[in-house]
Amino acid sequence: MKLSWHGQSCIKIVTDSGHYILIDPFITGNNMSDLDPNTVEADVIILTHAHEDHIGDTEPIAQRTGALIVSTVEIAAFFEAKGLKTHGMQMGGKHLFEFGEVKLTQAIHGSSYEIDGKPFTLGLAAGVLFTADGQTIYHAGDTALFSDMKLIGAYKKINVAFLPIGDNFTMGPEDAAIAAQFVQAEKVVPIHYNTFPLIEQDGKGFCDSLPEEQGLYLEVGQEFELT
Repeated sequence: MKLSWHGQSCIKIVTDSGHYILIDPFITGNNMSDLDPNTVEADVIILTHAHEDHIGDTEPIAQRTGALIVSTVEIAAFFEAKGLKTHGMQMGGKHLFEFGEVKLTQAIHGSSYEIDGKPFTLGLAAGVLFTADGQTIYHAGDTALFSDMKLIGAYKKINVAFLPIGDNFTMGPEDAAIAAQFVQAEKVVPIHYNTFPLIEQDGKGFCDSLPEEQGLYLEVGQEFELT
């Protein structure tokens, strides 16, 4: 399995079976992104919640590629009404797809989307546990620190956790360091920072603060492999 970070909370996963999975593909308007929404490959798009900096380019990518959109039932219904392929879930539920297993977890955050200039709530925000190729990835989505992250870490061995550190809208670095302890991931990658002035943080400094080389600092577009 190959993983890469593409600014904000956008993660690309390429499984050993050759499936291309995008989580929260915020590309257009993301000055950190190195992806092109007109050419990026996607078999599956997983969405943690409905905010624009997470839904991002989901619709045009899914229209072009035919990608399956996996998210909460409310977000799935929103895109299904547009004629796109979807699979709706809810927190605590899991489903085994041909590309891997997806389980939605709790996240403490909002989930609204602007339609015709007005905000509409689309269910609850979620985190994602993705398992494939014998590896489990935890994408926390946008969230505050919460003590039940200990249960997420106890549920299944987590190889890599993607945790937001931007503060103001999500956990900051201090709380994210506690979250890293709670989930007990082998590696922790900071996300959701430096996209806007309000969430500027030192990602490398955060990684250096974690124990025993747990922190994994990634440049945008940098790929690493789990074996």
